[in-house]
Amino acid sequence: MSRIHLAQFLSRAARMCPDRKAMRYLGREQTWRELSAASEQVAGGLRGLGVNAGDRVAILALNSDRYVECFFAIWRLSAAAVPINTRWSKDEVKYALEDSRASVLVIDDAFAGLICDLGAQTVVHIGDGPTPEGAISYDALRNDAVPYTALGGGGEDMAGIFYTGGTTGHPKGVMLCHTGLVATLLAGKLGDEPAEDVAILCVLPMFHLAGAQLAVASAIAGRQLIMQPTFDPGAIIDCVVEDRIDTLSLVPAMWAMLITHPKAEGADLTSLKNALYGASPMPEGTLRRLITRLPDARFAQGYGQTETAGICTLLGPEDHDPDGAHAHRLKSAGQPILFAELRIVDEQGSDLPSGEVGEIAIRSAGNMLGYWNKPEETAATLKDGWIMSGDAGFLDTDGYLFIVDRTKDMIISGGENVYSAETESALSTHPDVVECAVIGVPDEKW
Repeated sequence: MSRIHLAQFLSRAARMCPDRKAMRYLGREQTWRELSAASEQVAGGLRGLGVNAGDRVAILALNSDRYVECFFAIWRLSAAAVPINTRWSKDEVKYALEDSRASVLVIDDAFAGLICDLGAQTVVHIGDGPTPEGAISYDALRNDAVPYTALGGGGEDMAGIFYTGGTTGHPKGVMLCHTGLVATLLAGKLGDEPAEDVAILCVLPMFHLAGAQLAVASAIAGRQLIMQPTFDPGAIIDCVVEDRIDTLSLVPAMWAMLITHPKAEGADLTSLKNALYGASPMPEGTLRRLITRLPDARFAQGYGQTETAGICTLLGPEDHDPDGAHAHRLKSAGQPILFAELRIVDEQGSDLPSGEVGEIAIRSAGNMLGYWNKPEETAATLKDGWIMSGDAGFLDTDGYLFIVDRTKDMIISGGENVYSAETESALSTHPDVVECAVIGVPDEKW
């Protein structure tokens, strides 16, 4: 069996459905043949800048077709992509660039003004506006290059450094490999045989793993990927209606804003067949409203972390019946996917029985290689092959995972454990509650 390589799926789509629509961003469209060829050109351009296997290429940009081209080009070179959080401060961006030792920074119009402040030596501009002084234009990089078509490396080689955390110190760079990123996609049923006349809408930012994996999923399935630069609920509704979007993945807060937007009332959203969510607990009230509003959609929730290369559990459409015999499963995160195992452990690391709350430990094909340049943090999180998630939850007798909180966010009142996520979910079922948050405050009595 050959080693799994992320770029191989783009090449496969170009062979199997070369003239099918692959990518659309604003006014630009590409077929799979054109997207693959463009990515090979970009790979040749980056190689001309000295990027080789194992090097890091950082990207600070909003979602676009060129972002996707760069991802596949970096992977084709067996280099590692370093997508930078677009909401970070200048100092956080500088830290990630210096920490990862990225040899090239890819930047768009939204962040072109930061070039002088970030101190990057080689900058590629992928925006539509004028190329800033000191940067290389995307057209020059792509059009003047000799296409690079080889596919070396892959497998357990590092494909990306995805930075996470930062609230208690510097962000940690999660090292993920080709095999892990693909395994979670396939096991989570996000990849399928090429399908025509269906489209995936990508709104989740590409610096998050969920956004990046949508690009890979579209290549695996040969489905058109429509990109939007930022989250705008009104624009999403318009796109779903006009382009008959088949698949949409959003975090729960985004779904809540979408379904309560004035444009949602009366809009024809019947094209949505796959409604995906994850990244944070979905309040039960919000989920029930979504199921009522989108009766033709198949809902699925994925639970996982950047450290697990995406999802490790899946709550499938069959468990999204709010009036069925297993309606209580709407509150769960589903069962482990293929290639994943879960344990619930106490503070000593011992397994807890069904129904008892403890820390969720995860072992999967997607588990990270470690934190970049942070051996102590790696050792604290990755123990004997198990990711210590920091999430508190329990498994029921059927193996469904119920997440109750982050271990550090648990509220203790009168000696009893109160889980904010559970309380928020209960409050959300009230018809007059759209969103809510529960926090603990000191109390002399309790």
